[in-house]
Amino acid sequence: MTTTATATLAKGGNAPLTGTHCRTTLTSAGTAIDVSAVLLGADGRVRSDDDLVFYNHPSQDGVTLSERTITVDLAAVPAGVDRVAIVASVDPEAPTARFDGGATPHALVECGNDRFSFAPPPFERGETVAVLVELYRRAGGWKARAVGQGWDTGLAGLATDFGIEVGEDAASPPEPPAPVPVPPPASVPVPPPPFAPPPAPTGSVSFAPPPAPTGSVSFAPPPAPAGAVAFAPPAAPAVPLSKAPLGKVTLTKDGHATIDMRKDEPGLVVTATLEWNGGSEERQEAGADLDLYALYVPGPRVTPPGTRAKKSDDAVYYRGLGSVSGPPYIALDGDARAPGRETVTIHRPDQQGYVLVCAYSAVENGTGSFRSFGARAVVTDGRGSTVEVPLFHDCELSYWVAIALIDFTVPEGALIRHVEQYSEEHEEARPALYSDGTFKMGAGRTEFKTL
Repeated sequence: MTTTATATLAKGGNAPLTGTHCRTTLTSAGTAIDVSAVLLGADGRVRSDDDLVFYNHPSQDGVTLSERTITVDLAAVPAGVDRVAIVASVDPEAPTARFDGGATPHALVECGNDRFSFAPPPFERGETVAVLVELYRRAGGWKARAVGQGWDTGLAGLATDFGIEVGEDAASPPEPPAPVPVPPPASVPVPPPPFAPPPAPTGSVSFAPPPAPTGSVSFAPPPAPAGAVAFAPPAAPAVPLSKAPLGKVTLTKDGHATIDMRKDEPGLVVTATLEWNGGSEERQEAGADLDLYALYVPGPRVTPPGTRAKKSDDAVYYRGLGSVSGPPYIALDGDARAPGRETVTIHRPDQQGYVLVCAYSAVENGTGSFRSFGARAVVTDGRGSTVEVPLFHDCELSYWVAIALIDFTVPEGALIRHVEQYSEEHEEARPALYSDGTFKMGAGRTEFKTL
């Protein structure tokens, strides 16, 4: 009897699959784990919540769960599914409730005569869930990729990134009950509540009425009859911009510029583009795949000065393209695998807080600085204001650079700041943006991309 040899995949490695039925078994020596799978489209998101295969929904479109093994019938997977992610999560009943150096799960993929094993580097950042392996389509066939990407936000964080609806109870703790008002003593008369006029629409101009002539008598309008429908007066005309467009501005190191805008103006869109030309011919041959990440904090989640800031893991990138018709109102145009550009469109500026424009250099690019790729960020409002944000430093061993911060909290419009910061040597964790507009390199989720 011939025993098929087991090949070992390094993190980011991939191998072709020659069989039709693939079994992926996950094991962990240090803690109890749950196994699940997610069916993803080319945009990195599920088609519906049914695309999560787990113990309460063990089968979907050729993907089946049995204990710790995911079996995929590749011939039965619909064309709309681009890849199947195999997921390990810590059993919430486990004493540690997180992975660590001794409890990092391993994967074994068996497909026809192919056998691959993958042991990711130890998870040591408090991860509680991880994608171990992906089975994905490539050039008419299927391949297996060793991923090893973890989340410290549990299954809810992974589900959100993949577009799965997470219930309120699972996503956040319940709000405390509202205090019960205590009525005043009966002997004390309760004054009627003061009347406050409604606020004027954003951007409108309010006029105070002229004072009445001396000696004149003013009359209050009669109350509306019961059941009548009240109509608000028409909104005041839009206020024109107070400043001319910027034209084209190139920021200096640590410089900034403000694009003047009325943020609630219908149809207003701000674009942020990562541009790179690949650098020299030699540099392009070594690899030239950069990725735009737009980390963001929505306006309602911005914390005021003096309040403890909260870390946001929200990002629009090649695995989560975002949305223009609903939150976050930010969308990426796609994943460019060659020198060129990637662009996010930022809609509803009135709903935005902060957007941090970052670039990630895929591992296959090898060593080399972002500056050697000719990388820069360009922010524009499409109405005559363009802010170019170049890079000034060489940093050959970094996978990440934060280039520009777009601050929508300023009253004038959008403030663009040059913030050029690089990750530590070979650090795979992306930057983290906080709710006060600050950010920290290496504090976000781990990324690892190969072709």
